[in-house]
Amino acid sequence: QVQLVESGGGLVQPGGSLRLSCAASGFTFNNYWMYWVRQAPGKGLEWVSIINTGSSTYYADSVKGRFTISRDDAENTLYLQMNSLKPEDTAVYYCFADLLVGGSWSSYWGQGTQVTVAS
Repeated sequence: QVQLVESGGGLVQPGGSLRLSCAASGFTFNNYWMYWVRQAPGKGLEWVSIINTGSSTYYADSVKGRFTISRDDAENTLYLQMNSLKPEDTAVYYCFADLLVGGSWSSYWGQGTQVTVAS
């Protein structure tokens, strides 16, 4: 079955860095675009970054220049390198994919990993 498992979150001071990972299984990882999405306390979902099957990348304006999305298709893993973190980056971060499974498209989410930026 499809699984997306995030890791790498934690508590970091403003200006610090974290690298999130998302281990994918149960589908052909290199066939799909992959997404990072976050949800800050009391707020809705916000897309953060996208990487397509050719490794072209897209970023929300709020993280552009600070975050880098990447993928390792050999290891079926998605990454998000987060630098120059700000308190407003505090959120639960999810990896996400729309997958064609059983002849229909469905959305799949990981369980999320908490990122807290505070001094």
